[in-house]
Parts: sequence; structure tokens; C-alpha cells
Amino acid sequence: MHGIAMHGDLKYPAGFPRFDFVRADAPVGGEIRQGVLGSFDSLNPFIVLGDAAAGSGSIYDTLTTQAQDEPFSEYGLLAESISVAPDRSFVEYDLRGEARFHDGTPVTADDVVFSFETLKTKGHPFYRSYYANVAKVETSGNGGVRFTFDTTGNRELPLIMGQLAVLPRHYWEGRDFTRPSLEVPLGSGPYRIGAVETGRSLTLERVADYWGAKLPVNIGRNNFARMRYDYFRDETANIEAFKAGALDVRIERVARVWATAYDFPAVRDGKVLKLELPDETPAGMQAFVLNTRRPLLRDAKVRQAIGLAFDFEWSNKALFYGAYTRTQSYFANSELAATGAPDAAELALLEPFRDRLPAAVFGPAWTAPVSDGTGQDRKLLLQARKLLADAGCKIVDKKLVGPDGTPFILEFLMDDVTFERVTTPFIANLGLLGITAGIRTVDPPQYVDRVNNFDFDIVIGTFPQSLSPGNEQREFWGSSAADEKGSRNLIGIKDPVIDALIDKVIFAGDRAALVAACRALDRVLCWGTYVVPQWHITADRIAVWNRFGRPDVKPRYASGFPDTWWFDEAKAAALKG
Repeated sequence: MHGIAMHGDLKYPAGFPRFDFVRADAPVGGEIRQGVLGSFDSLNPFIVLGDAAAGSGSIYDTLTTQAQDEPFSEYGLLAESISVAPDRSFVEYDLRGEARFHDGTPVTADDVVFSFETLKTKGHPFYRSYYANVAKVETSGNGGVRFTFDTTGNRELPLIMGQLAVLPRHYWEGRDFTRPSLEVPLGSGPYRIGAVETGRSLTLERVADYWGAKLPVNIGRNNFARMRYDYFRDETANIEAFKAGALDVRIERVARVWATAYDFPAVRDGKVLKLELPDETPAGMQAFVLNTRRPLLRDAKVRQAIGLAFDFEWSNKALFYGAYTRTQSYFANSELAATGAPDAAELALLEPFRDRLPAAVFGPAWTAPVSDGTGQDRKLLLQARKLLADAGCKIVDKKLVGPDGTPFILEFLMDDVTFERVTTPFIANLGLLGITAGIRTVDPPQYVDRVNNFDFDIVIGTFPQSLSPGNEQREFWGSSAADEKGSRNLIGIKDPVIDALIDKVIFAGDRAALVAACRALDRVLCWGTYVVPQWHITADRIAVWNRFGRPDVKPRYASGFPDTWWFDEAKAAALKG
């Protein structure tokens, strides 16, 4: 096959000329500059050590590339064709003979095998979970590579292997892959790393003789001659650089900034555009993440009480200009989110675990508490106080202590001051419950190290979701990832029931089974009160200087930036005029 879908048919047939969401004759050239917070000390984005530079993963081609207007379909990039076993016990990729690394060396099946083995044994712990069901990888006689799985029926695994970034074996042999490095690595993609100012900026340069430029999956894409990432220590400096024209674009994630910071002459004159592009992808979960490895946070009643102290209604009104919707699901903004009572398909998955699940799981889906919007809802705080008492906590000298007499002290760990204004009122409400809480803001490297080692009480975390969830759920909530340094199981969940439901997601035989499994998993996660959900918005907010073009058709499940945009010489000249 020329492509592969997780469920259903491919949109694009063999021999298709291009994706529908690109402009085939998009101009090539120019530069686009973006701001990034923090710093970097590495150009290796695949390992747990170091802080990799933004864009450093863009130099590598993968076996396949995803169509952004389908839920989960992939088409050959390095791979010319794809063969899949009927029971999905293996997938084989035949490589394109013309595929080359930037030094002109052919991309071979040996490079693919090397990449897989290197990432799984020396890369970020994420890869060990992601590739857990791959039993064997080997080259095949026709210049391809076969991945054999230790199980059948996992519809996502063949697509996961297509996402493998292929590393050049001849470059990495003799180098230590596990250590951060600022030596510019060798890639095969449409961009190579150009100028690097350590901790300050990185520039990607378009490869003029890129081997895959004329492939149908690449037509109309990768149009900028240069993409530059400039680093800033704080958000204020970042936005001021944008307003001054030193940056071209900002993807805005802060409602207050979107509402108040873009009232300057260039916006009023139409030189800067404020775009709100509809987002039809699942919102996932952004939340205050409670580390259940901490003794004080192991009791679900305690975690529920903490959640009652967060007043979203007040925050949305006073801080966010009413821009957000409260997140009620780990699969928010999608059909995968649990709603109402479980249907027959969900019950069939949940019933075997009834004696190990809260009774609430079998009733209406979890919903976040709704406050009176005053900032200190007395009714919700009284509910929280009762839950803490039921958990064995008590007030001693006006301070809460745990069941064993341990003072109830919590630290919110952050690497950016942006969330302080949201967290400070939350902390004030926790204080009314007798909980002593504070914010500790550290520099990005220290933050990454502490999070990787699970050395925190509460952090703000995100768990992004796709329209076809699968193996990444093990990394988010699987028992095997709970003690794996650097894993994304920040919560520390170790629950055989959740592990079983994750397998139901991974091995779903069709779309209906996948939806039911995700909804069942969603119910169990939500009623476990592992996080204090925050908010989401169903649009991408992008502020951009008006010197760029974009296709008339936006991909349904992405903004298209910067993948399908281009530098517009006429608009750029008009700005200068």
C-alpha cells in the first residue's frame, strides 16, 4: 500500500498529486522568526538529559507522514510502500531508493534498525513504552525493514513505526547518543540546522537539494528558506520583541495577553493580524497534576478536596476574559469524551472491574464543580473540608495535618511566572482549608530535572490526545511508566484496572470499539481525581505580521502553521512601505 489508516479507508488514493490543504505552487523563500521561552543546551531531542533546542527534531525524515485532514492516516515518506499483516502482527516498509541524508549517503534499512534500537535502549524512556510490543526488527531482502510484534490486533502499532525518525548510523557510531551535545547532527529532512547561538537562537535552513521535495506528500509544504527560533527569559520580553517586529509570529496561549496586549498601532493598521483558526482536534487534558507518590496526595478524597478549592468560574471571568471552557474530560472536544451514563459497550468494559472501581464510575460522567464565581465559594470549601475530615485529616493550631500528623504543606513547582496569577488565588483558598501551599519557580533546566525525577507535589501538566489514541496511553497512565525516570506518568498511577482499559484502547478492532474504550478509560481517570482540570479553547490563536500567505483550505486537524504557509514578497514590501 502507499499509505495506511488506523480505522477506515484512506482519503488519498495511490498516485495522488498532493494533499488538499496545500497550495501546490506556493512560493519558496524568505524567513519566519518565532520566540521561545527558556534556553537550550542540546541539539538531541531524543534523550532525557539536556534541554533540546526548538526545531532540532525537524531535520529528520520519518518512514511515513500524517495527513492532517484525516483522523489518523499516514502516507509513505522515506517508505515507498507499506505491507501489513492481516492480523497486524507485522508491518514492513520498503524504502525509496532515492532517499538521502544531507551528506549524500543513502538512507538504508540498516539505518532504520539502528534508529529503532538506539531510541529504545538509549533514548527517552517514552520510547520504551511506545515500542513495548515490538518483538523484533530486521532488514528484508528487498531493501526494506520489517517490524514484528509480540501480539496481534494492535491497529496503531504499524502507524507508530511509521513515525520513527530515521537516524544516520554512520554518523552516530562512535558518538555518545545519551549525552546532550551542541554538535550539529546529520539529518535527511527538508531542513538542516544552520546558525546556532547557544541558549539564544537556532536557525533551520531549507535544504536546496532535498531528496523528497517532489513527493506528493511534500508538495506545497516546507516553503520557508529559513525558520529561526529566538529564546527569551520571560514572556514580557518575548511579546515586546514581537511588537517591535523582531519576531514574525506568536501562537498565543494566554487569554489575558490575547485580550489586552495586542492593542498597538500595527494591529490597528492591519500590519499585524489576529487569527483565530478553528481547532477540531481533541483538547486533551491541561491540569494541576497531583503527584500521588506523595503520601499526602494518595487519598482520592484529599485530591477531590484540593480540586474544590480551585474556582474556575472566577478565574475565567476575572483573569481570562471569559475565553475558556472548563475541561471535563481527558479527551475533551472530541467524541472520545465520556458523557452521560455509560452505554452498553462501555459497561461491558467496566463491569469486570466493578468491585475495584468507585460506584460513581457507573453513573453519570464526572463533571467539574461549578462555583458561584466569587473566588471563595463557601459551599464548595465546606464540601472540601468534610472530605479532608473523612480522609483522616484534622486541624491543629489552625493548620491542617494528615492522618499521621504530618503538616499538610504543598509546593506548586513552575518554570514560568505566567501561571502565578492563576495559582495564587488557588493557594489562598487552600489556606482557608488549613493547607499551607506556595509557589516555587525555578529555571527550566532545574524544572526539567525535578519533573523527570518526580520531585514535586503539584505541577501544571498537559496530556495531549489525538483522534486515535493508542500506545501513548501507557506512557501517560500505565503502571510500567510510573517509576520510569522521565516518563509522562507524572501522576504516578499504578492501577491494574487502568492498565487493562489502556489495552482495550490499544487493541480496539474498529472505530466503535476505540470510542467505547476511550470513554470507559476517561470515566475511570476522571473519577480517580488525579488532577485538577484547567481549561481549553477550540481555536488556535495566532498573531502574525502580515507578510505571509497561507492556503485557502486549512487542514481540519491542524492550523497549517508553519508547514503550509509561505513568505509573501508583495505583502512584505507593503509592510516596509
